[in-house]
Amino acid sequence: MAQNNCYYNESMQFFYDKVGKRQGLNSTMLITVQVIGSTFCIFILVANSMVIAAVITNKRFHYPFYYLLANLAASDFLAGIAYVYLMFNTGDVSPTLTISEYFFRQGLLDVSLSASLANLLVIALERYISVMNWKVHSNLTKRRVTLLIVLVWSISIFMGAVPSLGWNCICSLESCSQMAPIFSRSYLIFWSVSNLIIFVAMVAIYMRIYTYVKRKTTMLMSHTSSSLNRKRTPIKLIKTVMAVLGAFVICWTPGLIVMLLDGLHCENCNLKKLKSLMLLLAVANSVMNPCIYSYKDEEMWTTFKNLMRCIGNGTRRQRSTRANAKPLGSSQDTSTTPPASEERKSDDNGSLDS
Repeated sequence: MAQNNCYYNESMQFFYDKVGKRQGLNSTMLITVQVIGSTFCIFILVANSMVIAAVITNKRFHYPFYYLLANLAASDFLAGIAYVYLMFNTGDVSPTLTISEYFFRQGLLDVSLSASLANLLVIALERYISVMNWKVHSNLTKRRVTLLIVLVWSISIFMGAVPSLGWNCICSLESCSQMAPIFSRSYLIFWSVSNLIIFVAMVAIYMRIYTYVKRKTTMLMSHTSSSLNRKRTPIKLIKTVMAVLGAFVICWTPGLIVMLLDGLHCENCNLKKLKSLMLLLAVANSVMNPCIYSYKDEEMWTTFKNLMRCIGNGTRRQRSTRANAKPLGSSQDTSTTPPASEERKSDDNGSLDS
C-alpha cells in the first residue's frame, strides 16, 4: 500500500504496469540469450583476470599506466558479474523483484560503467602528462596511483547508489522512465549527458596528444632511425588506449543516447525494443578490451601465453602428484612392501655379502 504517496512496499510488477507494457522475451529466446551471454561472460571474467595477473606477475608492467589498465580490467570483471546477474534476473523474473533487488541489479551495471569511464579518463590524463614530457611512463608514484584507484571506485560506487539514495520516482510515478521503471527521467538525463560530456573530453585529450605526437615525430625525422625507435613505445601505448577508448565510445554511445531520449520522455521512440541491443553492445565492449590489450601489446600477449603455460603445467603436475599419492590397497601393501624388520635384515645381508 502507498505510504505518503510513496510505493516502497510494492514489487516491480507495479511499476512495470505504470510505465506500460513490458517488452519481454519468450522462453526460447531467453534461454538462448542466457547461454550465449554466459559464454561471453565467462570469457570476460577469465580474460580480465589474466590481464590483472599479467600486470601483477610481470615486473615490466609495474608502472602507473599498467596499474590503471589493470584497474580498468577489474571494472570489466565487475561488468561480467553484473551481466550474469542481470541475465538470470531478467525476463519473467524482473516483475517479481523487490525494489531493493532491482536497485542492486542496476547498481552493479552503473558501478561497472562508472568505473570503466573514470578509469579511461584517469588513463587519458596519465598519458597526457607522460607524452607532453615525451616519456614512456609518467612520474606518478605508487601511492598516488593507489589514491587514484580508490577515488575511481569511490566515485563509481556513489554513482551506482544515487538512485537508491533518493533520486528515483518511487514517490513520483509520473516521472518514471520506460526502460528503468523506478528511475527518474531527470536522473537518466543527468547520467547520459554527464557521460557524453566525459566522452567528448577524453576525445579532446587524445586529439591533443595525437597532434603533439605527430608534430614531435616530424621534428625527430631528421634524427637517425634508432633514436626515433626509442621513442616509439609511448606512441604504442597511446594507440592501445585510443583503441580501447574507441571501442568504449562506439559500444556505449548508442545506449547513452537511448537513455537520454528516455529521459526526455520520447513516447514515439519505442525504446524498449532497443534494450536488448544496448546490453549486447555493452557485453561486446567488455569482451573486446582484453583482445585489444593482447593484440596491441606484444609483451601482454607473451605474458598471457606464459600464464596459460604455467596453468597447464601446474594442472599436469597436480594430476601427477595426486596419482603418485594415491593410497595402495591393503593386499598390495602386504604383498609388495616388506616389513621393516625384513628390510633391515636384507640390507644387513647385502652389506655382509659385499
